[in-house]
Amino acid sequence: METFLLFLLVGVVAQSIDGALGMAYGVISSSVLLAFGVPPATASASVHGAEVFTTAASAGSHIWHKNVEWRLFIPLASAGVIGGILGAYVLAGIDGSMIKPFIIAYLAIMGVYILWRAGHDVEPKRIRPAWIVAPLGVVGGFFDAIGGGGWGPTVSSTLVGAGSEPRRAIGTANAAEFLVTVAISATFVWALVTGHWEDADAIQNHFTAVAGLVVGGLIAAPFAGLITKKVPRRALTYGVGGLLLFLAGFQGLQLAGVIG
Repeated sequence: METFLLFLLVGVVAQSIDGALGMAYGVISSSVLLAFGVPPATASASVHGAEVFTTAASAGSHIWHKNVEWRLFIPLASAGVIGGILGAYVLAGIDGSMIKPFIIAYLAIMGVYILWRAGHDVEPKRIRPAWIVAPLGVVGGFFDAIGGGGWGPTVSSTLVGAGSEPRRAIGTANAAEFLVTVAISATFVWALVTGHWEDADAIQNHFTAVAGLVVGGLIAAPFAGLITKKVPRRALTYGVGGLLLFLAGFQGLQLAGVIG
């Protein structure tokens, strides 16, 4: 029961941040699981299993509050599914920590750039043409499967950095994330059934933690769209940039072995 309540709290906090700024649920949840000694592939699969439910609720909230830019949604989600499937297949067979330094460096660079944009109050601009976000979807989906939470930090931050209105960038990325999460979870199930994933048996030992993440995330997810809609554009931009630098620093310290 203590494990369930702990991860319920983690789920509430992580989803509250994710819903407002378009990132952090996967990164926070997977980081806590890894700190408890859960293998990387098992942690990623557990988080994505939880996210099937939380991203559905969060996407619904953003759609309800009209935060989604549909012309970007289709190419982003379609490409994200492809990248997510590739990433899940790769992670089930290798150690995903090899690509971690590149993700951390990208987050840090984007964080600095987005804070610069916020400081100079650069006006949003329309991303044209819409299909140009497709490569971003592939990379975001791949990083998400590999890192257990790379979609938001990669996609939301890049859309904001490219000039998209933060509210639209976060809402569109969150809505697309649901389809990407379903694809990644399905790939993990396929890897389990076919025997490609050798350590899959470990996931059943963490059912209580996953249940806590699901319930906690579902409590906070319905408020995601409202928060993003109400927070001023410049404040959202500062929030995205600051959170990116925090996540990059936190994961860098983890990678260096400074923190568990």
